[in-house]
Amino acid sequence: MSMMYVAPEQQMKDRADFARKGIARGRSVVVLRYADGICFVAENRSQALHKVSEIYDRIGFAAVGRYNEFENLRIAGIRHADLRGYSYDRVDVTGRSLANSYAQLLGTIFSAGAEKPYEVEIAVAELGTQPSQDQIYRLTYDGSIGDEEQFAVMGGQAESISAAIAADYHDNLDLAGAVRLALRGLEAANRKDAAELDADSLEVAVLDRTRVQPRKFRRIPPGELADLLAAGE
Repeated sequence: MSMMYVAPEQQMKDRADFARKGIARGRSVVVLRYADGICFVAENRSQALHKVSEIYDRIGFAAVGRYNEFENLRIAGIRHADLRGYSYDRVDVTGRSLANSYAQLLGTIFSAGAEKPYEVEIAVAELGTQPSQDQIYRLTYDGSIGDEEQFAVMGGQAESISAAIAADYHDNLDLAGAVRLALRGLEAANRKDAAELDADSLEVAVLDRTRVQPRKFRRIPPGELADLLAAGE
């Protein structure tokens, strides 16, 4: 029985196309800097399955794609951060080191011919003590990593959402302005149900520099989110 030969570059192309199609079916997530920190806004109607989570004191995580796969990555990131913080010091846990670990893991999974690539895109955000020290890293299914200066968008309509956000983005946005800008970006995507986006269909969290606690991550409850969305009306 003869075996069909497939060139390595064709295999990589097929795996990339497979991963991109899976990610394109996911609802989008926006991560953007604002005056007092970093804001995460995800289109998510589930109350139980989160796309946005805390990793460590000043580090947040957001993802789109297959839930079981990015949940595995989230748990691995928490274990990595806890081990490093315990072995060395809490200040030694950085978004850069975590993003590099994710890049190695995703790259290994993508290039391994024995299993399918992960259908995920993730963002790792680290809050600095000063706004200029904030970091947002975006990682794709093949382990590619990008350092985003202002915001990152992931999911099926990332290009149209990014264009809408870029038109009105500035560094001095307050939290309400950042949330409303992210919402306008999500609504700019060509989706039939875009007009239905409201506080009940969004998952929002922040890394808040004004918090006195060492842990800067905070979820925005629906009541507060509704007030933020109404602030500009």
